[in-house]
Amino acid sequence: MNLNLSFFIAKRYLISKKSNNAINVISWISIVAIALTTAALIIVLSAMNGMTTIVADFYHAMEPDIKITAINSKYMNNKEELIKKIKSISGINGISYSIEENALMKLDERQAIITVKGVDEEFKNLTQFDTVVNEGTYRFKYNNQFYGVFGRGIAGRLGINVNDFVSPISIYAPIRGKTEGFNPEDAFNKLSISPAGIFSLNDDFDFKYVLIDLEAAQQLFDCKDAFTNIELSVEDKNQLEVIQEKLQAVLGSEYQIKNRYQLNDVLFKTLETEKLWTFLILAFILVIATFNIIGALTMLIIEKKKDIKTLYNLGADQKFIRNIFMQEGFLITSVGAISGLIIGLLVCLLQQQFHLVAFDEQSVIAYYPIELQLNDFILILGAVMAIGFLAALYPVRIFTKNDLVHLQD
Repeated sequence: MNLNLSFFIAKRYLISKKSNNAINVISWISIVAIALTTAALIIVLSAMNGMTTIVADFYHAMEPDIKITAINSKYMNNKEELIKKIKSISGINGISYSIEENALMKLDERQAIITVKGVDEEFKNLTQFDTVVNEGTYRFKYNNQFYGVFGRGIAGRLGINVNDFVSPISIYAPIRGKTEGFNPEDAFNKLSISPAGIFSLNDDFDFKYVLIDLEAAQQLFDCKDAFTNIELSVEDKNQLEVIQEKLQAVLGSEYQIKNRYQLNDVLFKTLETEKLWTFLILAFILVIATFNIIGALTMLIIEKKKDIKTLYNLGADQKFIRNIFMQEGFLITSVGAISGLIIGLLVCLLQQQFHLVAFDEQSVIAYYPIELQLNDFILILGAVMAIGFLAALYPVRIFTKNDLVHLQD
């Protein structure tokens, strides 16, 4: 009953006209400041969520959901045994085998050290790699001829043209276990390929990778029926870590199992750190905005001295009187916070629907991505309410105490 009465009085104080108009102005400035800062938090964090998802999708064009490598050896050749163990885990959608090794690539007089990635037919189904091939086609073998898909950086460095089928492209890799003889070329395997396509993802991949057929890679690196990676896709991305843990338990400590985020952990940890610092900076701005609550409550307590005296004479205790003004601070904060959440949500939905902030035609993405996450709303609402509570606590405790001391005298 006391709580309901104190809330009723606080609500009347918020909406009623004060004798000093400055109190009304400061109260609404507090609400507007909190609302705008809260909206900014929602918009900025949702935009950063969107960018993180876009980056993850870009990397997913090359990286699988889960990647398995051997710890004590470079190559794996116990394929049947591994397949049996992997398929015992539910939730795995596809399995692909690949080889990643460094090699030397030459075209005429130009050459470069590259990373060859030999992939099987299932690789395209696990990833979205074919979507980033923007020149030529996604093809690795045709009529007994091997083809390659080149990163744009490597293609530019060597002058590769997807329409040039005359100039031979050669890839060299050392023959395993063979020392150099009189002719240095005898110590290398050589693979001749034709250009099929050029992909563009980012500099980390464009200046590093050349994709070829898995069979061609096994010939080049002299490792028939072997592979360096097992790449998996999962049905439910939310179960990624659960499936990863199950795989680790089944395969044992001889294998390293990483999910798509751990494969690029530095990048994603950087993005998470940026999001955290952005939240802290905007939260600090919110702290400054809530200083208005201190001023509004201080002036309101001073104005309502007569009301405090009347309530005290009617038998209200210190806790009840403090609850009135704490509820006032709660109302200012909650109205501002809820308004801000609604404004932020509307702006995000408008951006998702109508792409208000767009990029130019040369950009990889057409418009600024937005991804709404419930956790952000809960975190922001909790932070705003906590800051508002702390801002209201000081003036209420100090000034109501002084007024009650005078009344008791």
